[in-house]
Amino acid sequence: MIDINDARLAYDDLGTGSPVLLLHAGIADRRMWRGLLPALAERHRVVALDLRGYGDSELPPASFAHHDDVVAVLDALGIDRAALVGCSFGGAVAIDTALAHPERVSALALFGSAVSGNEWSEEAEQLWETLVGEVDPEDFAASAAGEVRFWVVGPGRRPEDVDPGLVAFAEEMDQRALAAELALSAVEVDDLDPPAIERLGELRLPVLVTAGAADVPDISRLADRIAAEVPGAVRLPDVPDAAHLLPLERPEAVDAALRDFLG
Repeated sequence: MIDINDARLAYDDLGTGSPVLLLHAGIADRRMWRGLLPALAERHRVVALDLRGYGDSELPPASFAHHDDVVAVLDALGIDRAALVGCSFGGAVAIDTALAHPERVSALALFGSAVSGNEWSEEAEQLWETLVGEVDPEDFAASAAGEVRFWVVGPGRRPEDVDPGLVAFAEEMDQRALAAELALSAVEVDDLDPPAIERLGELRLPVLVTAGAADVPDISRLADRIAAEVPGAVRLPDVPDAAHLLPLERPEAVDAALRDFLG
């Protein structure tokens, strides 16, 4: 645990070498990187952070910004610049950090990334209705099962096509994340203004972007947009038989991509 901007944030810190900070998806916590950490820590100093309110990190009532927390963590750990690796919501936080504090970020690696200010398509909303439908938001178990069906299994696969251990672990993480989101709704979170979706062309650093081929189509299209608007961005092909938690489901593919990119 580390004291950051009036909150105690949880993190793992492994390995030596050039620093890499891992930012988890909004349906998960820092445990989603467990399959990637050993190999990555052989080459880098790796910090896996629980964003404020998620996992084991606290959520005091004062206003805050996730991208400012990231920089405060770097300060507290004595890291001048780091490569940020983000998945989903963690990717959005990584992009926001690079825009708000460009001098602190050496590279961005984005896996199934969201982008602040992006609006989901009507197709995505219809997919949710088809795959999940109405869910009681106060029933965290049912909500997590629905979100995992939508994001972790994905629209092109059946639940029986996916490792049941992965599904169970994702549902357990997501139940905690749903509780975090409920608590976050009562706190003022300072968003990047203007949001990143309008500012991708401002990024001036190495950027790698990819997605899981079994993810919701909006995610792959968003990866295409990032690659098209960020100067010099590298767009890798979507990873087969993987959905939204790509680093958890296919850590070997993510490690290979990072080995080439960060090397």
